[in-house]
Amino acid sequence: MPGEVTLADVGSLLRNSFGATLSEVINVISHPKLADIIDIIIVAFLVYEVITLVKQTRAAQLMKGILVLFLAFFGSAVFQLRTLNFLLQQVLQFGALALVVIFQPELRRALEQMGRTNIFSFSFFKTHTVDEQVREQWQTAIATVCDAVEQMSDSRTGALIVFERRSNLGEIIKTGTVLNADINVEAIGTIFYEGTPLHDGAVVVRDARIKAAGCVLPLSANLEISKDMGTRHRAALGMSENSDAICVVVSEETGIVSLAKNGVLIRRLDRQNLFSLLKSELVPELPKTEEKKKKSFRIKRNKGGDDYGKKAE
Repeated sequence: MPGEVTLADVGSLLRNSFGATLSEVINVISHPKLADIIDIIIVAFLVYEVITLVKQTRAAQLMKGILVLFLAFFGSAVFQLRTLNFLLQQVLQFGALALVVIFQPELRRALEQMGRTNIFSFSFFKTHTVDEQVREQWQTAIATVCDAVEQMSDSRTGALIVFERRSNLGEIIKTGTVLNADINVEAIGTIFYEGTPLHDGAVVVRDARIKAAGCVLPLSANLEISKDMGTRHRAALGMSENSDAICVVVSEETGIVSLAKNGVLIRRLDRQNLFSLLKSELVPELPKTEEKKKKSFRIKRNKGGDDYGKKAE
């Protein structure tokens, strides 16, 4: 009958496609050009990033389901299962739109990661330079937060603190109350004290200051989260999945301190471990020239003593 797909037709189509692709590959390998090499590197990088993104999210299971659909469509065409082939064909016609809807969180995260890359980090794109004063402000803020978290852990006071990095959290800040306050132990303790209006929400820290409190965060849809974790932990994971923010959680039931980053929750942190993690993630790095100057200055002080170091300074 006209319009039917036979096994011989499918085999012929596959052979022709494979033969054309193989000949192009052999041609590229035998006569490589600069554009071909760049093309291969870009494609390999994109494939690697997609695989990494899929492994880190729930998209792995969804990709398996999509693969099953394509195999079923191919099998129905080979064995002439007309009704099944027709239904799968109708489903796959809207495949591109369905993929955008299904993978919306993953696509958004991937685009945000692309926007945070340093490809265009030329000097005229930089809004400010990192100096020692900014580093000291962050180190002081982190130490203060760690002190407050340790106290709240001992008293089993629930807390959720979000540190903004490159991803702008303006939409999250709008859901809470803007404070623009300095970070101190008393302020954090008052915000999360049970009975205060802002204790149920999250505190957002921007530029080493408390920007807002009582903020509402997106909850994670990860079904593998342990049942002993409450809404705060789900909110911290959800925030870390949708941005590059660092979230610190204090459990109200157990007092356990956790840190969420890139959709991963690190639990049972003491003060020293929490301080080290926050410092490595949040304290800006000095330019290499400044770092070399500081190292050379330390060497001079060690060799020449304090008096020589003061003269060098």
